[in-house]
Amino acid sequence: MAIEKAVYTAHATVTGGRDGAGKTDDGKLDVKLQIPKEMGGTGEGTNPEQLFAVGYAACFLGALKVVAGEAKERLDPATSINSSVSFGPLADGAKGFGIAVTLEIHVGGVDHTKAVEMVNAAHVICPYSNATRNNVDVTLTVV
Repeated sequence: MAIEKAVYTAHATVTGGRDGAGKTDDGKLDVKLQIPKEMGGTGEGTNPEQLFAVGYAACFLGALKVVAGEAKERLDPATSINSSVSFGPLADGAKGFGIAVTLEIHVGGVDHTKAVEMVNAAHVICPYSNATRNNVDVTLTVV
C-alpha cells in the first residue's frame, strides 16, 4: 500500500540492535534498548515490542478521534488503549519470528454499539493497522 505524498517523515538511528540504543534525529526520543528477561536479557531497557505497542496505540487512538469527528461524536477525554505486542517464532514450522497485537480500547462518551462501529472504522484508516493487515494477527476488543 503506497502513500500518495509524505506529509511527515520520522528519522531514527539504532546501534547494537536489541542490546543497544535508539534515538531520533531531533533528540526527543533517546532510549537504551535491552532484551527482555523472558528472552534471556536483563530487561533493564526498552525493547522494540514496547515501542511498537506505544506507537500502534497512539496512532490507533488518533484514527479513532478522526472517525469520531467525522461521525460528529464526542469521545470522553479518558478514552484510552491498552496495547500488547507479543513476540515469538512463526507458527506451522515457518522460519523466522513474528508479532501479534492486542488492542483493548476503552471508549468513553458513546454507547457500546457506536464505539464498536467507530473502532472498526478506525482500524480501516489507521496507518499501523494498514501496515500490519494480512501479516500480523491484530485483536481488537472494545471495552
